[in-house]
Amino acid sequence: MNALVSLQAELANETRTTRRHLERIPADRFDWRPHPKSSTVGALGCHLVSCLSFVEPIVTQDALDFDPATRRPFQAADPAALLAGFDATVARAIQALDGIAEPDLDAPWQFKIRGALRFERKRGEALRDMTLSHLIHHRGQLSVYLRLLDVAVPPTYGPTADETF
Repeated sequence: MNALVSLQAELANETRTTRRHLERIPADRFDWRPHPKSSTVGALGCHLVSCLSFVEPIVTQDALDFDPATRRPFQAADPAALLAGFDATVARAIQALDGIAEPDLDAPWQFKIRGALRFERKRGEALRDMTLSHLIHHRGQLSVYLRLLDVAVPPTYGPTADETF
């Protein structure tokens, strides 16, 4: 299996798993947070959507010049809007990834903040770090939030205390 096919399969698997977690967010607890310094469960879900929104610019551009002052991260008012936004973002990510060739993963890609170069990596490495690893990390946070809300945590890479396959 080449790297592109592997990355496409990983994206499909991780987004399927993430969606199962997002589906569990209770509508009546969308604004709940475990600590005053923590994000709400809804904001954390929205951040998962934003993590995936980087697939498209990583795949279609040679660099991304990120400006936190003008960035408009994904926002949703309720779980239904969150899932709709997630599904649309996943579809764009899959389409973007389907539009490149294996050698494109080795092309250099730059991440800048307000014009200042933060890093340059191979496109495939940037995809994995900024999207998949980031998604997996915050999905882990969401699983803790679900546990604290006494919501059954869905299986991720194996059974949970709440469910089996």
